[in-house]
Amino acid sequence: MFRLVAGRMLSSIGTLLFVGLALFLLTRSGPGSPARIVLGADATQQQIAQFEESHGLDRPVLVQYGSWLADVVLRGDFGKSFVTGRDVAAEISASLPVTLSIVLLAFLIALVFGLAIGIAAALNPGGIFDRLARLGAVVGLSIPAFWLGIILIRFIAVDLRLLPPGGYAPLSAGLMVHVQTILMPAVSLAVYYVAVLARMTQASLQEALRGDYVRTARAMGLPSWKVVAYALVNALPPVINLAALSFGYMFGWALIIEQVFNVPGLSRALLNAISQRDFLLLQGIVFLFTVIFVLANLIADLVNRTLDPRQRSTA
Repeated sequence: MFRLVAGRMLSSIGTLLFVGLALFLLTRSGPGSPARIVLGADATQQQIAQFEESHGLDRPVLVQYGSWLADVVLRGDFGKSFVTGRDVAAEISASLPVTLSIVLLAFLIALVFGLAIGIAAALNPGGIFDRLARLGAVVGLSIPAFWLGIILIRFIAVDLRLLPPGGYAPLSAGLMVHVQTILMPAVSLAVYYVAVLARMTQASLQEALRGDYVRTARAMGLPSWKVVAYALVNALPPVINLAALSFGYMFGWALIIEQVFNVPGLSRALLNAISQRDFLLLQGIVFLFTVIFVLANLIADLVNRTLDPRQRSTA
């Protein structure tokens, strides 16, 4: 297991290094300079050159990347924003809890309902619940999250007045108030992934229930719930992998949902960084998403190795 973790960690570090380099090359490949945005259209070429020299923008890209990477690894320093002058890590940490609260609630909803619907449908193949689950999966996969968010605002917030139509209240304002502001964004984000996880759970569990060991267990007289539990353990690895991917993708879709509900999360910081050509802030946000994605997949791989002894023996 130690060799497995070490190998996966090295692979993850390599992925992060590659993504960091790609970010540097892409953000600096466009025309113009952040100096022009900060100093204004009337800035002279000499002023622009002085700005670039003072911020290290005149150095080769690989040198800039090496310096930035060293600061991140050794000191956890993502640099300071060219536009605002604020620390990038501080700007991200101010917006991250907002996005993270929506994503975590959406992931919990997707996981609970996706597994429950998938298991129930797999245990009743061809029945009414199976058909309803298939229909619901098609609908959930077809509805855009942003459109669903608008519909929820129209009916739940405007017509029924059950929840606020937008905005965000931190956890310090009270648990109920906090949940009320993130519930509709989380549901809008989760519906697609409920359908995805339900379909994967159903297909994987049905395949496991057709295995020879299941027929043997039933022939030996084991209780049905115990047989299903054994089959479910063997059916979980692909579901866990898909859940890890879904968790990473949720952060990308959450940026759109935040705009629909006017939530001051990472989407606002990211859009400002793009419009103002704030390289360091843009790099920091995208790099954070990459770290989350890599960690989610690493955790999923370790959980699957724990559940499946065959994977541990081949590690």
